[in-house]
Amino acid sequence: MTRSDSTASSTLDRYGVVGHPIAHSLSPLIHGAFAEATRQRMTYDRYDVTPENFERDVSAFFESGGRGLNVTVPHKERAAAWVDELTPRARHAGAVNTLIKLEDGRIRGDNTDGAGLMSDLSRLGVAVTGRRLLILGAGGATRGILGPLQECSPAEIVVANRTAERARALAGGQGCGYDQLGPFLSRGGFDLVIHATPLGLSGGLPEVDSRIIGTRTFAYDLGYGKPDTPFIRWAREYGAAGVAQGLGMLVEQAAESFRIWRGIAPDTREVHRKIAV
Repeated sequence: MTRSDSTASSTLDRYGVVGHPIAHSLSPLIHGAFAEATRQRMTYDRYDVTPENFERDVSAFFESGGRGLNVTVPHKERAAAWVDELTPRARHAGAVNTLIKLEDGRIRGDNTDGAGLMSDLSRLGVAVTGRRLLILGAGGATRGILGPLQECSPAEIVVANRTAERARALAGGQGCGYDQLGPFLSRGGFDLVIHATPLGLSGGLPEVDSRIIGTRTFAYDLGYGKPDTPFIRWAREYGAAGVAQGLGMLVEQAAESFRIWRGIAPDTREVHRKIAV
């Protein structure tokens, strides 16, 4: 388990984020700011963990005294299968982004992605109720946000994935539409298009027709990058009415994880200003 941050003091409560790759993650900055503002004695590091070593490395972290971990690409579904128990929202999502060590030593899995996205959409003034939504990708990120989006009663949600069967398995079971990513995905009229594939990490884009972006479409990328992600650049090029990267969601889901771990809900406003791209 490779830690890419400074050595943590054994006298402080230890937290972190696991993923592969992970060097780009801003989570240590965010949780460090929350800890400073709320006077919590804790450290938070990045850990590069490959899929084949997930169970071994995460077990070692907790066995050595670690208190909690965030989980990112590509481990969210694997984490859901590994934990001792799931919260209702994590069970509904089938994916975990927050691991909590309980007093009896068991590990609980939670998912704060949906809460983080909904808080950020509210902050941005983006409505969901009565609107048509398209989600690109059917992995762990989509699993975490689909339920909270549905709770806001949109007019329609369509999940599109490179493998149509995966989209059907996720969306069809929850009363949503589904489609296959590809050049023929050209449905129009969406009010909100959410990019939830990991392709942006390698500079890529999902293969879709530009007609999914209209003059009233708000394009939201769950990923983030400087100055823009490939998806955000693409959406701007084709005339999206508004765009946002997932930095806001990252801050808000982190605040919910922090509250679960430390029992304190941090004020996110200063952190939003600090990490704005």
